[in-house]
Amino acid sequence: MSFALMMLGGMILDLAFGWPDKLYVRIGHPVTWIGKAITICETRLNNGSRNARILAGAVTVLVVVALAAAPLIVVQAALPDNWIRTLIGAILAWPMIALRSMRDHYQAVATALAANDLPAARYAVSMIVGRNPSQLDAPAVARAATESLAENTSDGIVAPLFWGALLGLPGIYAYKAINTMDSMIGHRSDRYEAFGKVAARVDDVVNLIPARLTGLAFACASSRPLIALKSMLRDAPNHRSPNAGWPEGAMAAALNVRLSGPRVYDGHTANEPWLNEGAPDPDAQAMRKAVSLYHRALVLCGLALAGLAML
Repeated sequence: MSFALMMLGGMILDLAFGWPDKLYVRIGHPVTWIGKAITICETRLNNGSRNARILAGAVTVLVVVALAAAPLIVVQAALPDNWIRTLIGAILAWPMIALRSMRDHYQAVATALAANDLPAARYAVSMIVGRNPSQLDAPAVARAATESLAENTSDGIVAPLFWGALLGLPGIYAYKAINTMDSMIGHRSDRYEAFGKVAARVDDVVNLIPARLTGLAFACASSRPLIALKSMLRDAPNHRSPNAGWPEGAMAAALNVRLSGPRVYDGHTANEPWLNEGAPDPDAQAMRKAVSLYHRALVLCGLALAGLAML
């Protein structure tokens, strides 16, 4: 399983270096390149009737995935079948795995809340959530950040590793293209509801297994694995997302906090059900425990990849 070894190498590189600012200034980042392709397609194709927009969105998914994966198919086929293949594969997988940046963004929120600096916490959480946090109080900020940590562990780490271990470099790049499209156009707004419909549905499908694996990793890495598993299995099916409820539900129970619940979008209150209802809101101390849980779950992921590689 050289693919698994590539992914393990990518994990180690990201943990050690993140994506250096100097490198970003010089060449940007592959996800931003994918984002530019999505923007070009959306600007040119997102018009006409609803059915025309849905079709254009489907074409966009095919084009962007092909642009992301095709060069990696060629590169992977050209690599020699030795340690050089693993090394180059790890370097190319590295930017698609967001271990360090997710942890750093989450810790920034926890640090601000520990200092009772709500404006700084709101700003920090705005870097990792999609909704406007300007009216959130401290408990809501902590919930939003912790939900993001749980969901993005699946979307930003476990899912890329899963598809990379299964299909190699084309798999991890195709997944990131799909997930980036969902982030950019998979919204239920007037502009994107039709155009992003296919992207959102494809993203749901490719995250089905990774989301549940992430929830399992959080549960197994917790100090109360059976409770976390039971709570996840009970609460996740009621979540607004077919996938996010699994890692979020496991993390909520593992930390003994509540997540999700009612929230405000564009001035409208959405009465979402609670995950681990009855537990207290997360605070700065619970957020520190969440970082520890995150690290332990990543160790399990690394061990799983190492085990696959040894096969």
